[in-house]
Amino acid sequence: MMLCRACARVIEGARCVCGGDLPVEHAELNQLSIAHLDCDAFYASIEKRDDPSLEAHPVIVGGGKRGVVSTCCYVARAYGVRSAMPMFKALKLCPQAKVVHGEMRKYVEEGRIIRRMMEDLTPQVQPLSIDEAFMDLSGTEALHGGSPAQSLIKLQNRIWEERRLTVSIGLSFNKFLAKTASDLDKPRGFSVIGRGEALAFLESRAVSTLPGVGPAGATALERNGLKKIGDIRLVGPQRMRALYGDWGAHLFALSMADDPRVVDPHGERKSISSETTFFEDISAIEALEDILWPLCEKVAARCRASETAGRTLTLKLKDARFKIITRRRQLPEPTLLAHRIFETARELLAGDADGRTKYRLIGVGLSDFSDAAAADKGDMLDTETPKRAAAEAAIAKARSKFGKDAVQTGRALKADWDDE
Repeated sequence: MMLCRACARVIEGARCVCGGDLPVEHAELNQLSIAHLDCDAFYASIEKRDDPSLEAHPVIVGGGKRGVVSTCCYVARAYGVRSAMPMFKALKLCPQAKVVHGEMRKYVEEGRIIRRMMEDLTPQVQPLSIDEAFMDLSGTEALHGGSPAQSLIKLQNRIWEERRLTVSIGLSFNKFLAKTASDLDKPRGFSVIGRGEALAFLESRAVSTLPGVGPAGATALERNGLKKIGDIRLVGPQRMRALYGDWGAHLFALSMADDPRVVDPHGERKSISSETTFFEDISAIEALEDILWPLCEKVAARCRASETAGRTLTLKLKDARFKIITRRRQLPEPTLLAHRIFETARELLAGDADGRTKYRLIGVGLSDFSDAAAADKGDMLDTETPKRAAAEAAIAKARSKFGKDAVQTGRALKADWDDE
């Protein structure tokens, strides 16, 4: 089956009647309904859309020379710039890049608009972040007068026409392969992986393609000669379980293109976090605290934007030898207050910041989420928390109306750091 990417019609001959010349063709196109939508270089694309003078230039969204890259456009990526890269390194690779600090509030609102467009097609939308989500379009053919593939092509075109932003879509029969497909042809890609070719497609791909396999996991697999997904398949399920336990059994299932996870609209985000890499290593606890505060403010702002509150706080440190340290603490109640996040993180920091050990990264995050309405209630003896909540809500409102620099705290003014 062949569909026109311009109008979503079925193409009968060599070319669509609308004149579109970018078709998508696949034998199973009419049988697949699990999709992954990923906005292309989302933050940078928004900045280029809103400021046409940036269009021809490589654009990096992130902090100053001591910060890190949040994201960058595809032009900058051609020079080797990547997300989470220290800004000074990115600018060495691409000195002509235009650096934009970015505005999370704007990105969150744009993400909400695109999500509402997805929900116009199906209620089965599972967000992964503000710029990507899974969709299950099973049973929507009668409602939309076409196959899921046709509906997705129309959605892709609608996002461009109404928001002037491009998205890439992967279509398959499970979440793992849909997400894999969405990365195959960026930007503005539309890629399909069907049942017929799934095993052959996975055979020669690196084990790092599998979800949950990061650099450390890939190294652990390679120690046993498992470099390609096909190697995992050859080892078999019993050996994989013997070597790696439940994780090994899970990886074998994925190697067989088996992913039973359903698209869950109520699936919660695992964490909201913010971190920064230093231009020079730091050991002084006071300096680390000054950097920690704006990160806590950003986590609080993101919680407020997503109307969630977290009960488990995580502090992350990376020392000069690149050793990562994480400390966690469960809070008495869910919070989205920067002050409470900071006070708890500062207590955890005190256990590792001895004034001698040098650190090159610090981060803070919240997880174990609940609705924001249940957060920061305090108790009969705690009259300060409600006051603090009211004050931070007022600050957030002022920043939303007049910009993020409309209200600054003394501690925030001392630091000049940006997160990834």
